[in-house]
Amino acid sequence: MAKISALSLAKLQPRRSAKWREYGTEVLPLFVAEMDFEIAQPIRDVLGEMVKGSDTGYLGPIPELAINLAKFAKARWGWEIDPGQVFVATDVGVGMVEIARTVVNPGDSIMINSPVYHNMNNWISELKCKSYDAPLVKNGLHYTLDLDAVERGYAAGVKAHFLCSPHNPVGTVFTREELSTLANLAKKYGVTVFSDEIHAPLTYDAKQFVPFLAVSESAREVGICVTAASKTWNLAGLKCATIITAHPKQLERAKSMPMAVHYRASLFGAVASATAYECNDWLDSALETMESNRRFIKKLLDEKLPTVGYRIPDSSYLAWLDLTSLNLGENPAEFLLETGKVAFNSGISFGPESGQFVRLNFATSEEIIEEAVKRIVSCAK
Repeated sequence: MAKISALSLAKLQPRRSAKWREYGTEVLPLFVAEMDFEIAQPIRDVLGEMVKGSDTGYLGPIPELAINLAKFAKARWGWEIDPGQVFVATDVGVGMVEIARTVVNPGDSIMINSPVYHNMNNWISELKCKSYDAPLVKNGLHYTLDLDAVERGYAAGVKAHFLCSPHNPVGTVFTREELSTLANLAKKYGVTVFSDEIHAPLTYDAKQFVPFLAVSESAREVGICVTAASKTWNLAGLKCATIITAHPKQLERAKSMPMAVHYRASLFGAVASATAYECNDWLDSALETMESNRRFIKKLLDEKLPTVGYRIPDSSYLAWLDLTSLNLGENPAEFLLETGKVAFNSGISFGPESGQFVRLNFATSEEIIEEAVKRIVSCAK
């Protein structure tokens, strides 16, 4: 499979998305999770046809999205999805909040596992709930679930668990055994697990990823999946995600959501997502490029910054770098932005123990990655 080539900096800088408008052109942006690739041709074609035909109305029934998602999940992971249990939302954040509203009340506790995607805490605040952190266990540079801490939280009255699987930012793909134990604990303590699986198609060895709802009957009983094509096929601006259930109790909860949850999604996003799930060749090509890039980072760091901690991630295009040894101050990301003109996500936003980390987006070219590392080196001297 041929690799996808990233666009040049000159072609990327005129983009209107957040990645390219947050800072001036002197800053190299490797923070927000957007790709520097051209999107798949079938997606471009269908969107172009819609605009040409002035097909720009509201989103109505979109059965092809659930059908194509089910085919993709079956082929990729052996996961059987019932298209009748797939619901549309604006994006994963909206999906997580709206389906969680059917379970939690203001003041309830929702579990997270830091260091974790920072918006999970924002979703919890939106629900007027309290965040309960059961941090991941760190073994060297590898993070895993602390199932003892999870059980303590469940026993203490946690109502719901926002699980990031695969995990952002650390790149861990949880094992079937971990997820099975988690499901059993959730059933024992009456906890609902909301599994954010937006990074799942970006797992480098597809067989490693286990969808939570495919783990066991207990998982199907306690779990709800929220996911989207947006991260994998670079469609975030088109606004469409899916909520998936696999048990009558959770299906009824999904059906109880306001009608507007569906209609606030985008027609463009839904059609593009349905098309994306058929673009397997493009995905495999993108994974080939990012597979190379995740190892290229390791090679560069070994040569230029050997004291920086980095574990090649199992999933996605986000590198989690421990910059402790570089002594860049309290907030290395802030220092690198001001001094090196390179933008990463600050580790502290993912969890209180991660202040010396930064998250680097490597869905780009080797040239841009090399320039980013060069700028870190210049700041470390």
